[in-house]
Amino acid sequence: MSQFQLSMDPHDDVNHNVVNHNDDDEENDIENPGDLDFKEEERWGSMSERNMSSMKMPLLRKRTNTTSQIAVVGANSCPIESLDYEMIENDLFKQDWRSRKRVQIFQYVFLKWGLALLIGLATGLVGFFNNIAVENISGFKLLLTNKLMLEGSFFKAFLAFAGCNITFAAAAGVLCAYIAPAAAGSGIPEVKAYLNGVDAPSILAPSTLFVKIFGSVFGVSAGFVVGKEGPMVHTGACIANLLGQGGSRKYGLTWNWLRYFKNDRDRRDLITCGAAAGVAAAFRAPVGGVLFALEEAASWWRSALLWRTFFTTAVVAIVLRGFIQYCWTGKCGLFGQGGLIMYDVSKEVSSYGGYDILAVIFLGVVGGVLGAFYNYLIDKVLRTYSIINEKGPSFRVLLVIVISVLTTCCAFGLPWLAKCTPCPIDAGSKCPTVGEIGHYKRFQCPPGYYNDLASLFLTTNDDAIRNLFSNAIIREFQMSSLFIFFVAIYFLGIITYGIAVPAGLFIPVILGGSVYGRIVGRVFHSLSVLDTGLFSLLGAASFLGGTMRMTVSLCVILLELTNNLLLLPLVMIVLLISKTVADCFNHGVYDQILKLKGLPYLEAHAEAYMKHLVAGDAVSGPLVTFSGVERVETVVHALQSTGHNGFPVINEPPFSDTPELCGLVLRSHLLVLLKAKYFSHDSRLSGRDIRKKFSPFDFAKPGTGKGLKLEDITITEEEMNMYIDLHPITNASPYTVLETMSLAKAKILFRQIGLRHMCVVPKSQGRSPIVGILTRHDFMPEHILGLYPHMRQHK
Repeated sequence: MSQFQLSMDPHDDVNHNVVNHNDDDEENDIENPGDLDFKEEERWGSMSERNMSSMKMPLLRKRTNTTSQIAVVGANSCPIESLDYEMIENDLFKQDWRSRKRVQIFQYVFLKWGLALLIGLATGLVGFFNNIAVENISGFKLLLTNKLMLEGSFFKAFLAFAGCNITFAAAAGVLCAYIAPAAAGSGIPEVKAYLNGVDAPSILAPSTLFVKIFGSVFGVSAGFVVGKEGPMVHTGACIANLLGQGGSRKYGLTWNWLRYFKNDRDRRDLITCGAAAGVAAAFRAPVGGVLFALEEAASWWRSALLWRTFFTTAVVAIVLRGFIQYCWTGKCGLFGQGGLIMYDVSKEVSSYGGYDILAVIFLGVVGGVLGAFYNYLIDKVLRTYSIINEKGPSFRVLLVIVISVLTTCCAFGLPWLAKCTPCPIDAGSKCPTVGEIGHYKRFQCPPGYYNDLASLFLTTNDDAIRNLFSNAIIREFQMSSLFIFFVAIYFLGIITYGIAVPAGLFIPVILGGSVYGRIVGRVFHSLSVLDTGLFSLLGAASFLGGTMRMTVSLCVILLELTNNLLLLPLVMIVLLISKTVADCFNHGVYDQILKLKGLPYLEAHAEAYMKHLVAGDAVSGPLVTFSGVERVETVVHALQSTGHNGFPVINEPPFSDTPELCGLVLRSHLLVLLKAKYFSHDSRLSGRDIRKKFSPFDFAKPGTGKGLKLEDITITEEEMNMYIDLHPITNASPYTVLETMSLAKAKILFRQIGLRHMCVVPKSQGRSPIVGILTRHDFMPEHILGLYPHMRQHK
């Protein structure tokens, strides 16, 4: 049997004999892209129910293939669980909903909207802080460099510029490498995986939030070709996770009302609002934030969630608007109208003809090719960086410093290749520019001249994009300078992503796309009526579509950025073309990173070869089941010897006439019941007395940190021989499918409903009431192709 690689939670793998993982670590961080340092463990091979028979094992029942047991598949595994998004409808849950009063329902609804308001306020404040910090820190660095350049102290200017960049870069690298490795990168793939159902709490931990905020400020201020917009999505999700801990004692969030949010369904909804708020705070695009969460981030969506997400992004927009108006009074240091990317092109000519459409189509094709190549190179770079990152935090910081030195040398050295250009007579702004913002940087040029390449390099990334989008300058940037800047930005963006700093891809892609868009605009200038600034915007759209493969959300974000609805048809065309062209070569950049990290992400579509298999073909064993009333020793031994998260419960005589599937019980619920020691000396039902002893919140999922473990429970020998009634905590309505259902259909159902366990039942009677359980692992292509290698020809 061939080997396959997979990132999978042992607690999810209910169908496989799995060794327990170490739960002592408070955080199991997913580090830089490419850090695939997972634990090795053995799994049992798959078998068909047609060859399956039942055999009695000591203390627990295991259904296994009596004809053959293939027990060597070297699978990689990481301690990441899936979300329990499904409602656990057991007796306690049903009783709780029946007994809830109007005031409790009002508390729940009020708190949902209240938390949405708090998420919007907090994310808006963090977004404003990031921008004001970056503008002032970068402004100080650029003013110092510009002052020394004007004095003719070129070497001192370089030392000051390089010293500031390396210091800020090292600070960001140390924060990421030593405090929160999960904060490296943009964080969008991790948020996307969480909203797909992959529970990785460390990526949303408070330490990650802290490093994400300050690491992003230092990283962008260091002059890296990165953006703070991608990390803002992760920041918003972390804020939402912190606010919705659901009564976590670790952080003092023990308000009684918060107990309603001690479940994955509500917590996931809050994180969706946080991700949308992050986009709104980054681009001042509230509608674009909602659509981004709907199109790219969330795998499941409900209409009620749409309203709360929209409310959250509206709050973000109001907060940002208020602070920006305050800063216009000059009380925010160097932060004025800049910082938050907002490009008003509403006054530009937006009528277009046949040649303009051809130019837009050309831009779309070029953007698709460049975007696909960009993703290909990023994948190669991340795999290379993973080798360095595995050597330890010090090597990660060293890599950050090396990239910082390279970026600094390019930013300060390449402008020397550009010729000094006389200031235009009709310049709309002062030429040469004195200060940190403007189109005409003097650099090494004499008075009355400017260096166009320095005007792009020696400024913040936001101001560089603003310069390229401007309609006030047409030929002030030489074609040679644009080519040099494009090549430098293109490759610096590739080698920068993956180092141990919070790094977003939006700004590098927008910056690179706006450059070649402006180049195309210069080429088509004599034939097109569109302004070169509009070509720059369309170039950015094409590059975004080619790398990220989003359409609707990107279209709306760009329109909200430019404040011109008349550009809608052109932006739609260029995004559709670039995405279509790029899809012919590879996947989107976030999908590639998800795969590289080994996160078990379920795609929206099923693979073609899954249509040739049925659900019973993917079921693996041994399967561990419990009786409705089970011996304590059997339950304890099953929890000790397996890592399963869910166990089918089967009623047998005398509790039923024939064996029947009662439902599914979770490991965490079993631990709560064992800790309470609600046992009986004989095999009988507990009755309704259990409802007085337990509350549904006793079984709620904890927030940050680990929950109850088997090692925390002490059971005597006498108690081992007693019985425990599992009916009150058994989910009596688990989702089931017939063993003959197409595996492709089962996967689509699994993803759309947001399941963690899917019970496979037999088609014919007279057999065991359950064939097995399908989990996220069983739908992974690596797992299925490892079991059926001949299916690769159908791939």
